[in-house]
Amino acid sequence: MPDAGSPAATMIDQQVKELDAIAKRTIQDFNTTLGTERMGHWKLRTVALLQQHAGQAEADGLARKTPGIAFTNDLIEEFSDEVECYRSYLVTLAKRLRAAVPPTAG
Repeated sequence: MPDAGSPAATMIDQQVKELDAIAKRTIQDFNTTLGTERMGHWKLRTVALLQQHAGQAEADGLARKTPGIAFTNDLIEEFSDEVECYRSYLVTLAKRLRAAVPPTAG
């Protein structure tokens, strides 16, 4: 099992799946107001989980993450940019955590 040595990375994978589900539902419903609210709750929960499983620095990194300024006036695009901002941070963090775990002898 490749994730056995990194419970934090496994938790991050789960949070990315939740974020993807929020994004998919928001785009299907075409309701960025509700999607942004859901993502806000998700972010608070994820920051707390990162603090528990990966450390304060990683939690602070996500807490400070914000998408760049958007000039499109397209709410779906702006929402998607925010999703990608969080998603890329978490995917990179999970890869880094997995790389830091030495392989176990089978």
